[in-house]
Amino acid sequence: MADLTMIGTPMPSRFPTDETRWQAIVNRERGAAGEFFYSVATTGIYCRPGCPARRPRREHVGFHDSREEAESAGFRPCRRCRPDEPSLAERHAGAVAAACRLIEAAETMPRLDELAAVAGMSRFHFHRVFKAATGCTPRAYAAARRADRVRESLRGSGTVTDAIYDAGFGSNGRFYADSPGILGMPPATFREGGRNETIRFAVGECSLGAILVASTAKGVCAILLGDDPNALVHDLEDRFAKATLLGAEPEFEKLVARVVAFVDAPTLGHELPLDIRGTTFQQRVWEALRDIPAGSTASYREISERIGAPGAARAVARACASNPLAVAIPCHRVVRSDGAPGGYRWGVERKQALLEREATP
Repeated sequence: MADLTMIGTPMPSRFPTDETRWQAIVNRERGAAGEFFYSVATTGIYCRPGCPARRPRREHVGFHDSREEAESAGFRPCRRCRPDEPSLAERHAGAVAAACRLIEAAETMPRLDELAAVAGMSRFHFHRVFKAATGCTPRAYAAARRADRVRESLRGSGTVTDAIYDAGFGSNGRFYADSPGILGMPPATFREGGRNETIRFAVGECSLGAILVASTAKGVCAILLGDDPNALVHDLEDRFAKATLLGAEPEFEKLVARVVAFVDAPTLGHELPLDIRGTTFQQRVWEALRDIPAGSTASYREISERIGAPGAARAVARACASNPLAVAIPCHRVVRSDGAPGGYRWGVERKQALLEREATP
């Protein structure tokens, strides 16, 4: 599910070069609208990439990052594609953002008819547009936002029940049924910041720098990479603020050795027991990442499509950035649509090193 704050947030361009932009014009890619504009020297106009007008000759075409840039260069807007007005995608994004704000402000979930009327669309069309933009239905979005409020309320309310009702859940039965997926742990444990949990950890060195491995009774819950071992320990302490953290146990060093061996040779796979904690959406993304074979990559958009949430590439990127299990959940295998590495929680250099390592037979 995409976050409201991410709707309309710029992503790295899918058309970074003149050649990729020209191909978008040739193919009349409507999905490129808003990514760039093009001007035609012989007519003095500028257009969107998907303009239905006759295709100009390549030597007459110039490219612009914004409509303001095109107009400053002396070009006027095309009367067919109207590039000086909000595009359909921009109008949809605005309507979805407005609907998200209504959902978040309402004490109870607004009816679909009400949301569609505000957006100026039919129920069916609005439902489809909303899901394409956020990766989930309006009802699922409302439930996820209530879950976010539960997380905040659990930190400040007197009881777990108070937090559930304060967040807008009509009953606690449904919430308790879904809480492991929503919170990654039982609500009482979440509220206590991991109190009464024992987490064993150790810090070591691997070919990518410092590595921290932590495990609960269920399995490995964190594999963190970095340059500063102390920073990795602080990261773990922040994640489990009230848990009992035990370090430097001889038996645990054997598990760390297995993890280090896997990081050094990820193509061999692993049989590590994992304690994967995250929201329902994050876990869907992470499960899809684990299906990417070593030596292969997938784009953020491809992952969003695989989990049935087309249009949620930004949310997929955010889920990758939240992954606490480096290499075991191979978020390093997710790249941008143009093949560039993109971001990585533990540094792009480590991401490139892992990809190169996996590409070597």
